[in-house]
Amino acid sequence: MNRFALALLAGLGALATAWPAQAQNSTTLLNVSYDIARELYVDINAAFVPYWKQKTGQDITINQSHGGSSRQARSILEGLEADVVTFNQVTDVQVLHDKGKLIPADWAKRLPNNSSPYYSLPAFLVRAGNPKGIKDWDDLVKPDVKVIFPNPKTSGNARYTYLAAYAFAKHKYGSEAEADAFIKKLFANVPVFDTGGRAATTTFVERQTGDVLITFEAETSAIRDLAGADKYQVVVPPTSLLAEFPVTVVDKYADKHGTRALATAYLEYLYSPEGQTILAKAYNRVHDKAVIEKFKDKFPEVKLYRVEDEFGGWDKLNADHLASGAKLDQLFGGR
Repeated sequence: MNRFALALLAGLGALATAWPAQAQNSTTLLNVSYDIARELYVDINAAFVPYWKQKTGQDITINQSHGGSSRQARSILEGLEADVVTFNQVTDVQVLHDKGKLIPADWAKRLPNNSSPYYSLPAFLVRAGNPKGIKDWDDLVKPDVKVIFPNPKTSGNARYTYLAAYAFAKHKYGSEAEADAFIKKLFANVPVFDTGGRAATTTFVERQTGDVLITFEAETSAIRDLAGADKYQVVVPPTSLLAEFPVTVVDKYADKHGTRALATAYLEYLYSPEGQTILAKAYNRVHDKAVIEKFKDKFPEVKLYRVEDEFGGWDKLNADHLASGAKLDQLFGGR
């Protein structure tokens, strides 16, 4: 079994997926997060637990739940009592207010950078030597290229891929009609749509399906390091989309469990120099200037499109592209 599989099994073995009894304990925190953040938050928690012990004298337990970001949001709306969420898309946090009133309307203003302590972008992982010559988004729609990314209906990761590809096509070809046609070709080149980013990674790495995996830059670099630079290489396209990673305390449940102070401190730790360093080591792009300078060689320059500029902001994007029956549904079809 290769190193990637061993690391994945170790990470999965350390985690559980449901914690209703432990969540009642005010020294236990449940972080509900996106699919490919398992190992990242294992590292964050390993640093935060002793930090909190030194600061307060309190022993704490931090549990994790991971899955496709939208599916995780639905689970919370259906009763999963998260103390905090660390998601990869604004809409999956906003829905906790819009449909559940679990958080306040101004949740994004409670922490810096719109409550996004780090960010990334969709990038490509190809097999060694890049046999299909994949360098940019238009290479993904060639007839002989098989592309792997998750289902954009269940995965925030995949929605960023969809939006980055759409923004690229709109700029290159000059119209929404051409962008629509481009996306249809891209979807047609995907042999299987997994529900989340980690499952898509398994399809590409373990099952050896596809020519290119599209996922967050942080994940592409982590896979290359684990599985071997002799087997995979990272391609950062010239343009991509800014992918923010919003976090928030889930007020209703943190107050119910008596974990508000702990939950708030946990998220604030992500902005500390220590937290930002852990994030950057895991190939996430951060905001702390000193940490940026320290890790600048890890991150190639790329022009990042923004949701606000390309799609009119998250509310308009949701109505035009992501809502039921909107453009994504139309282009994705019956998959």
